[in-house]
Amino acid sequence: MTPSAGYRRSVGLAVAVLAAAAPALAESRSYRIDPNHLSVAFLVEHVGYASVLGMFRDGEGALVFDEESRRLEDVRVVVRTESVFTNQADRDRHLRSPDFLNVQQFPEMVFAAAGPITLDEEGRGRLDGELTLLGTTRPLALDVTWNKSAVTPLPAPDGGNPYVLGASARGSFRRSGLGMTYGVDNGWVGDEVQLIVELEAWRQ
Repeated sequence: MTPSAGYRRSVGLAVAVLAAAAPALAESRSYRIDPNHLSVAFLVEHVGYASVLGMFRDGEGALVFDEESRRLEDVRVVVRTESVFTNQADRDRHLRSPDFLNVQQFPEMVFAAAGPITLDEEGRGRLDGELTLLGTTRPLALDVTWNKSAVTPLPAPDGGNPYVLGASARGSFRRSGLGMTYGVDNGWVGDEVQLIVELEAWRQ
């Protein structure tokens, strides 16, 4: 028995309604952090008077993000410790020494996310991960904000206008837990390190 034209139209309408009601499939995309727009900075108290602001000038990383579901995962940031900069040459040399970063033996500092998170409707979330420094790994949580994703109006060096994600992150840790104890007991250098991360990442 051949279905009537009216029946076929009804079935077609039902299929269309169901298709429209179905949620869009999530699509995670890989991003490479632009090293020219990666800022990893820190604040550490100095003898209780004020905090020293420093940064690392050489780093890279990657992440995976799905804009539809706001799922963030596979975040990894690698920083070259030798690139530490606080705008004072003697202090920077001291920071590179075994008293602090020991850059000859440990040339990299690495943050890696422990697992995926889903950002809230405002693009914010808490990303649990691990920080590896001086050969020691400890938990580190970062408060992450997804600022924007769009085709950049600025052309890339090799031409074209890439699709860019912008994000900010904040966190803190105690350096003594990673074996960096210089100046802690006598109060010369604060134990708590406040982290400030700003990044732009290109969609691959």
